Amino acid sequence: MAKGISGSAFDFPVLKRVFAFTFPYKKYFYFSVALTLLLAVLSPLLPWLVQFTVDGYIMKSDAHGLTNMVLLMIALLLFRGVVQFAHTWYTNLLGQVAVRDMRSKLFSHIVGFRTAYFDHTPVGTLVTRTVSDMETVADIFSEGLIVIIGDLLTLVFIVGFMFYVDWRLTLISLSTIPLLIVAANVFKNGIKEAFREVRTQVAHLNAFVQEHITGMNIVQIFNREETEFKKFKDINALHRDAHIKSNWYYSIFFPVVELLSSASIALLVWWGARGVLHNEVTLGNLIAFIMYINLLFRPIRELADKFNTLQLGMVSSERIFKLFDTNEFIPNAGTISNIKVKGEISFENVWFAYKDEDWVLKDLSLQISAGKMTALVGATGSGKSSIINTIGRHYDFQKGNIFLDGRSIRDYELSFLRRNIAMVLQDVFLFSDTVFNNITLNNSSITKEKVEEAARAVGVDSFIEQLPGKYNYEVGERGATLSTGQRQLISFVRAYVYNPSILVLDEATSSIDTETEIMIREATARLTQNRTSIVIAHRLATIQRADKIIVLEHGKIAEEGTHFELLRKGGLYKKLYEAQFAVFETQI
Repeated sequence: MAKGISGSAFDFPVLKRVFAFTFPYKKYFYFSVALTLLLAVLSPLLPWLVQFTVDGYIMKSDAHGLTNMVLLMIALLLFRGVVQFAHTWYTNLLGQVAVRDMRSKLFSHIVGFRTAYFDHTPVGTLVTRTVSDMETVADIFSEGLIVIIGDLLTLVFIVGFMFYVDWRLTLISLSTIPLLIVAANVFKNGIKEAFREVRTQVAHLNAFVQEHITGMNIVQIFNREETEFKKFKDINALHRDAHIKSNWYYSIFFPVVELLSSASIALLVWWGARGVLHNEVTLGNLIAFIMYINLLFRPIRELADKFNTLQLGMVSSERIFKLFDTNEFIPNAGTISNIKVKGEISFENVWFAYKDEDWVLKDLSLQISAGKMTALVGATGSGKSSIINTIGRHYDFQKGNIFLDGRSIRDYELSFLRRNIAMVLQDVFLFSDTVFNNITLNNSSITKEKVEEAARAVGVDSFIEQLPGKYNYEVGERGATLSTGQRQLISFVRAYVYNPSILVLDEATSSIDTETEIMIREATARLTQNRTSIVIAHRLATIQRADKIIVLEHGKIAEEGTHFELLRKGGLYKKLYEAQFAVFETQI
């Protein structure tokens, strides 16, 4: 029987990895197992007491003895209820604490991935793995393996009692079990594949919904509502079909179990009644065996449901451990840390591509002086963002080397390297939290006084003080309640409060009002003072005071120098500057 329900469907290596998370909670695990064994032992006692009561007291008209037996059965039922409560509580508790640790470890694993991984992995898929798949794994504990083992032990004890009482009635009662084993095997093989498809479609649906809600403004701007809705209907239909397929196995298996259960009772009553008439079987035995059959087939019915729960948990576990086994980390073999970083950066023959050999930076060599402002200029795709991405090792370069203060950036411990580099990007991301927490990023070592001091130093404290709740103002999802300029100002304070040795500014002021632009320029001046600063320039008029301007073209340096030096050269920079100035005059 056990083999018919489980068999090769159990992936023991996966189960071993799941239950490894219970090691810190061994007392919960052992107590759950002990309660499971106790419930299995208690299960066949009630029919046995009924048999003893009918044959020993009812048939002999012993009212006093009958009363005592009824009280004993009530006590047994109450005790079993308490044990069942404790069993349910501790198995669920075990599942929740284990899954909490598993989810924490998974999230910690994911946040360490290289940025390139998130470029090709849908966010909805990762959300599914971290949230809904984890909830399914919790069911392995509360409704899965431990409970299945308990049901199997219950079957063993019940069958053992049945053979002890009357082996002939036992064989009659079990005569339909071979058919049940065949049905369980068919169910087992079908349901695992069905629920693997269910989890796949859930991930697709989550990814689609998350992506399109996030980009809803683009959908509406380009009038794509109807087209995207049709796509959603197709994905939703596949999700529905996957669930219907799994439900189909249920709709077949449960009636088969009920039919076989009824057939066993019918055979038992037919054979047992003849035995009672010929005084070969007692009435108590016949009644007890009818109860035994109900007890026997009830866990078998539940086994199918719990087996399904286990299979669903196994499928989710396979997906989660596949993510655990994903090695998408930037190599972190560096040992340099806890030193004073000056901020002198040099690229030596650096080649970099986001994919294969589609080079974005081509044999690039450049120098960025410590404590100076260096501006990067060039058309889209010239390599400006790639330079700053490789400095912080958010993406790793393929050839050449990058040095920080004369040492390869790969020799620095990764978190130390990034701790010394702050970025203020054009597309500022704010979490759905307060202004204060978005500045500190929940770093408990940064006090409110330090944040207020940073805001004053950057020159944006007046803007924050005008917000309702000031530093406790909730900015909404992605900072939706703030303007583009306001979000950028907050990111300036965020960078300042961390006091980085190197500052990277993706300077973008074209989409904000004049007043905010002036505040951003003043904040930029304060933030870059006496600090190694790299500015990606979009409007050339804003970088005239840069110590050096590097003009990029197709991943190479076209020219470099100060603003006036480059204008005198009359090269690419002058053309870009005059083109922007002409556009500005036209707009006026």
